[in-house]
Amino acid sequence: MKVKKILVSQPKPTDITKTGYENIITKFKVSIEFEKFIKVEDVDSAELRQEKIHLADYTAIILTSRTAIDHFFRIAKEMRYTVPEDLKYFCVTENTALYLQHYIQYRKRKIFFSKQNFTELLELIKKHKEEKFFMPCSNIVTEDYNAMLTDAKIECRRFVLFRTVPSDLSHIDIKNYDMLVFFSPAGIESLKKNFPDFTQGDNVAIGGSGISTCNAITEAGFTLNFGAPTATAPSITTAIEQFLNEENKKERKTRAKAKSNE
Repeated sequence: MKVKKILVSQPKPTDITKTGYENIITKFKVSIEFEKFIKVEDVDSAELRQEKIHLADYTAIILTSRTAIDHFFRIAKEMRYTVPEDLKYFCVTENTALYLQHYIQYRKRKIFFSKQNFTELLELIKKHKEEKFFMPCSNIVTEDYNAMLTDAKIECRRFVLFRTVPSDLSHIDIKNYDMLVFFSPAGIESLKKNFPDFTQGDNVAIGGSGISTCNAITEAGFTLNFGAPTATAPSITTAIEQFLNEENKKERKTRAKAKSNE
């Protein structure tokens, strides 16, 4: 498989030179384009009122993304809910926790975060079982957090505060790319909606970041050529590099075999 053009289903980084993509472009002489496959739409506060949701009933919030943080504070403002100073924040990563500084005085709040993943965060949550938890999220569940919370006997209510929907990708010719990289099951749904006739064949490599994304790729009938994180590829850029290295090795072997048969 000869990869020359890669499509990454995310917005282009502000400074690509500070990412692993720059090394891939330089090392493998490929071109990389970025395109947002999904967009986020607000859920109106009126919908929450119809569901009789009262934010004041809860004492702790579980935050799994920056987007969830943005929409929690948006909806709080719309519902004229003053976020109490004693609300406890449980964040899936430190970066997510630090993002709270956009809305609150960080040092004066009770903030907990894991170093790596939700499993680790769950251990912190277990120490505060007496709290009344809620979790702002999208209409599309990318990880099975509910099951993990239920297994741990943690009561937590999910609030859908934003919807993830496919972007309009009619300006893209999907046949121009040799590799597609995805970061959520919603990205796969967007691919299917925008390009219903797309077939992967043997000439297009597809990779995914995250277990749920990788599962969505195979469930959609595509071949998963590489994924992250793994023991040897902690990031998607590392996974791309490893895949391209292997493909280059195969190509060199094929050439050497052909030459020896001459």
